[in-house]
Amino acid sequence: MEKHFTDSRVKGVSTGTTILAAVFDGGVVIGSDSRASIGGEYVSSKTINKVIQVHDRIFCCMAGSLADAQAVTKTAKFQLSFHSIQMESPPLVISAASVLKQLCYNNKEELQAGFITAGWDKKKGPQVYVVSLGGMMISQPVTIGGSGSTYIYGYVDAKYKVNMTREECLQFATNALALAMGRDNVSGGVANLVVITKEGVEHIVIPGDKLPRFSDE
Repeated sequence: MEKHFTDSRVKGVSTGTTILAAVFDGGVVIGSDSRASIGGEYVSSKTINKVIQVHDRIFCCMAGSLADAQAVTKTAKFQLSFHSIQMESPPLVISAASVLKQLCYNNKEELQAGFITAGWDKKKGPQVYVVSLGGMMISQPVTIGGSGSTYIYGYVDAKYKVNMTREECLQFATNALALAMGRDNVSGGVANLVVITKEGVEHIVIPGDKLPRFSDE
């Protein structure tokens, strides 16, 4: 029992999560569940917001150690705000992802957190970037992460389509989160979704009892 307690304490609070982002025609949807766990076993919170706004039209989702992820996003938000003042224009989505990449790479021995960055800018429109542990960054039209993602790779591969409408992409993201939250014991709570387009940002929260159900539980 003592060894189990010590191991959990060392691991700290992990988001034990499901995160995703997908590009549609004219925008991007980014979302996550809201459950946090300690040591991957004890659920410490059901209301963690893992979709963090780092600038007006740029958001990121976090997975891994919650403390590490919050520290990185707080630093990135400050750097992007300072950057936008210097440039006298909003930062590009790739700039936000690059800031996260640099922070993760420079601190790769200490951090245990990965990120999905999504947003819209005038240069490239809607974009999604993955910044993994260690600081690797890649651009993808759709991506998933966290412990719950292992349950929905087949669904995502089968259902994602390029140039989906806003409504189609929202339904796709909602279904993917619902499927992962139904199978992964450390993913759950509510589904937090953000829709980012040229026109602005829309926040959508779907309670757990309102999520789609695909089988009797």
